[in-house]
Amino acid sequence: MSKRDYYEVLGVSRDTPEQDIKKAYRRIAMKNHPDRNPDNKDADHVFKEASEAYEVLSNPEKKSSYDQYGHAAAGSAGGYGGNENFSDIFGDVFGDIFGGSRGRQRAGPMRGSDLQYNLDMVLEDAIKGKTVKIKIPTLCACKQCNGSGGKKGSSPSTCSTCAGHGQVRMSQGFISVQQACPKCHGRGKVISDPCLGCRGQGRVEESKTLSVKVPPGVDTGDRIRLSGEGEAGPEGGPSGDLYVQMNVRKHNLFQRDGRDLYCELPISVIDAILGHEIEVPTLGGPVKLKVPQETQTSTTFRLKGKGVTTVRSSGVGDLFCTVILETPVNLDSKQKTLLRKLQESLNGGQHSPKKASWFKGVKKFFDGFTI
Repeated sequence: MSKRDYYEVLGVSRDTPEQDIKKAYRRIAMKNHPDRNPDNKDADHVFKEASEAYEVLSNPEKKSSYDQYGHAAAGSAGGYGGNENFSDIFGDVFGDIFGGSRGRQRAGPMRGSDLQYNLDMVLEDAIKGKTVKIKIPTLCACKQCNGSGGKKGSSPSTCSTCAGHGQVRMSQGFISVQQACPKCHGRGKVISDPCLGCRGQGRVEESKTLSVKVPPGVDTGDRIRLSGEGEAGPEGGPSGDLYVQMNVRKHNLFQRDGRDLYCELPISVIDAILGHEIEVPTLGGPVKLKVPQETQTSTTFRLKGKGVTTVRSSGVGDLFCTVILETPVNLDSKQKTLLRKLQESLNGGQHSPKKASWFKGVKKFFDGFTI
């Protein structure tokens, strides 16, 4: 039919990917389809010309021959596609729009939906691991019909709409595409005598109790997959999976970052000045930490090997303790007097180097202002 260059007809180049060739054809075909332009002979010509071009360029062997010999590759047939089913070509391009595709197989039993359960745990249990019982509402296989959906002793019958193929062919004009049978939903079988317990669905709402083995070292965001513990599929279909989503509650002492733990260590000013041995809590029990003399606030001490393990590594992290100096409160007059005497004796920069340096910086800053 067409003597124009096929690449020019579709507006593509020789190295255009196959998927983009299909898109170009679909765009032209949708615009110039005869059903949309019943009185437009030009549109009909453009549509047929584009279809002929697509038939060649979408077929690797024909495309190769055309690239080498041009229209002469058609031989005495006068064109490509003399033995092709044109409705199949069109259906292959537009099958995704109409819900079907050429050569689609009959659908099997549908798989049940996956479920998610949010499990809260305290830090200690998350670190050590624990077996937890959970109760979840779900759709389970009907016990009366064993999930088949049909009454006991009955069998599904062949779908009369698709004759058991699971697919039906929809035609409009010369266009013909396949899609899943609307009656049996692609299964090819229908339940003619449904179970009364599940009304033919093969599953009923129930709650089931499961034991979940939480491995040591889980953290917030980790998931445990229990295969086949989700919803049962309809009409005997396979069950989905259950995902247990971990959430580790906030701890009153520790913060966790992977394998490492962090905590604040409040100490008195006197202990920081003179040094002190302090008992520090860890998940394995209390340990002694020696705080040296003249320790400043925000100083962090590392206790190696006192962190945790994770589910992804076998190494043990560390515990980091940050010193927080606590100012004395509720002092009586005698204590205040002693502190004033101590303050007088400490006047001078040699006992507070950071303070003296800071005030020098402040003075220099204000000296830089001019009025």
